[in-house]
Amino acid sequence: MLTINNYEDYKSYEGKLLGLSEWHKIDQQQINSFADATLDHQWIHVDKEKAESEGPFKSTIAHGYLTLSLIPYLWKQIAEVRNVKMEINYGIENLKFGQAVLVNSEVQLQAKVKSVTNLRGVIKVIIEATLLIKDNAKPAYVGDVIFLYHFM
Repeated sequence: MLTINNYEDYKSYEGKLLGLSEWHKIDQQQINSFADATLDHQWIHVDKEKAESEGPFKSTIAHGYLTLSLIPYLWKQIAEVRNVKMEINYGIENLKFGQAVLVNSEVQLQAKVKSVTNLRGVIKVIIEATLLIKDNAKPAYVGDVIFLYHFM
């Protein structure tokens, strides 16, 4: 895990691959809990029998937004940003879903620093986030995650 203490530390990683998180298994319980939290109970996510018999993937799949919601958890396994008064998840740009994540798949976040900009004391960092799926050539998604940091 990397430790980033300030703007200069972050800037030194610009254009570089920061690393990979641990693998995280997405099981049916997590999918069901996400469906309950978001009120999105579409059968392709929660009805195992129908998904296996009628679905295009022959299995339930994780919600796309569930896979996105893993970014903060997986990101914290790659880098520890210290000396921060405030950290804001500012947005995601240029996101493309490339592959469905089947139930019981393992996913891993790959993070690359695209840019680090000092906006009069607030640091804007754009991370290229790629969610890899174990034993799958295509990622679940690739997108630019934007964080704002106010260092002490």
